[in-house]
Amino acid sequence: MRCPFCGNPDSQVKDSRPAEDANAIRRRRHCPKCGARFTTFERIQLRELTIIKKSGKRAPFDRDKLARSVQIALRKRAVEPDQVEQMISGIVRRLESMGETEIKSDTVGELVMEALANLDPVAYVRYASVYRNFHEVGDFEKFLDEEKLSGDSG
Repeated sequence: MRCPFCGNPDSQVKDSRPAEDANAIRRRRHCPKCGARFTTFERIQLRELTIIKKSGKRAPFDRDKLARSVQIALRKRAVEPDQVEQMISGIVRRLESMGETEIKSDTVGELVMEALANLDPVAYVRYASVYRNFHEVGDFEKFLDEEKLSGDSG
């Protein structure tokens, strides 16, 4: 594993342990060249996924990009990092188990919204405001009214 600090291609694993409910391995590494320490995670990947964007362009699925978008929605919310990791891992597992290698970005967005709705209602609305491209206060009001109606019927 390449050192993120000095670029040395060889780092040493100092400690390994299960993470994310044993769905990943957390490795503490040390760079013998610059002395830096850093952590890496090793996860099971069932298949290579490609995301089909709304524009029709294709891009490789990026777990870190998914995590960043979720973190933005969860900023300053009282949600444990382990809960967030479990949620993201769950979304990735669902995507991988769909049996498709190409998945529409809308599918990913809907899975994220569903997971955030169960995790934190404020983060859910924040994510929805970007995902559904809200432009004015009325968009929020309409969305929240629809959520109340669908919540009452479920």
